[in-house]
Amino acid sequence: QVQLVESGGGSVQAGGSLRLSCVVSHHTYSKKCLGWFRQVPGNAREGVAALWTGGGATAYADSVKGRFTASLDNAKNTLYLQMNTLKPEDTAIYYCAADSPSPRLIAIREEAGLSPCPVEADHFTYWGHGTQVTVSS
Repeated sequence: QVQLVESGGGSVQAGGSLRLSCVVSHHTYSKKCLGWFRQVPGNAREGVAALWTGGGATAYADSVKGRFTASLDNAKNTLYLQMNTLKPEDTAIYYCAADSPSPRLIAIREEAGLSPCPVEADHFTYWGHGTQVTVSS
């Protein structure tokens, strides 16, 4: 069982910044896809960013490219999401997620020139409880 605990959400004005953190339970940290997703009540969960704990390119949603950066601190088993130039449409509950993909799937995606982990909610099994981000205009 993977446990994920998010923190760092809050309220900010448009143009501001926030950094979200997600602590991943220690014994399950390696060889994982980790991702950030967001959801507005009544809407489908939207992918934000996804990366592989073993390295490789990070996948981002087009709506956040150039503004958001996902990163790992392997010593702390922590995933971060640095969010800059925030917009009101970024308002949502942000979730951290994890999955244990097969090595073959990782290899296929890398051979195809893709990021190892897709930024798609259907590919993730374990989820945190979420943290609210509110951006006012």
